[in-house]
Amino acid sequence: MPASQNNIPVRLLLFLSLAIAMIALLLWKYRTLLIQDWGLTATLLIVLALLFLYLGFERSAVSVREIGVIAVLATVAAVARVPFAVIPGVQPTTFLVIVSGFVFGPRAGFMVGATAALVSNLFLGQGPWTPFQMLVWGLVGVSAGFLGLLAPRTGRIGMSIFSLVWGYLFGWLMNLWFWACFVQPLTWQTFLATYAASFIFDTLHASGNIALYMILGPQVVKVLKRFQRKLVFTITPTNP
Repeated sequence: MPASQNNIPVRLLLFLSLAIAMIALLLWKYRTLLIQDWGLTATLLIVLALLFLYLGFERSAVSVREIGVIAVLATVAAVARVPFAVIPGVQPTTFLVIVSGFVFGPRAGFMVGATAALVSNLFLGQGPWTPFQMLVWGLVGVSAGFLGLLAPRTGRIGMSIFSLVWGYLFGWLMNLWFWACFVQPLTWQTFLATYAASFIFDTLHASGNIALYMILGPQVVKVLKRFQRKLVFTITPTNP
């Protein structure tokens, strides 16, 4: 192996060590502000986690075809979100992230979900909510990927229930960020009021997920599995 390839892990380790040291210094310098502002602290931690996850994906053994499929799926999921923004709570992105993770696995599911959130907010508006949406939609894809690994024969009813659950979970996780960042004081009363205020929107999200999967789910899964088979090839040795 060439010496340049042997030095790649060393350079990466040095870069990560320097980055961690700089982050530690910044956290120490602004420790008072971070302790007082839990929302800012959570945002910084989420951003760091996303950076390391993307770096891990970039360093993994991913084929060019798989990267292309992930990019296309993330773009479709992002574009599908824009026209439905006028309908409160309805998120076709969640449906597309679920079917992508279910077919292509947890890693692809996370990348599709996180990238779709980032790209769609280029049209709908970036803000402090973007990292949390990236993380939560990434978790949607990861969980769907594990469902596909553990129960690949999950049918229409099972997937509809899974989509229903994530319709509420997505809103609940985003509520946690909203409550920590923008609601004062942080009490059980304000916590319950925040969740109660979003119940209608979460229900619309869950209902939209069920409707989309019942109408389009099996067909979309079938098409994606056809593409998945094209990504995998085997070499069969033959006798001379």
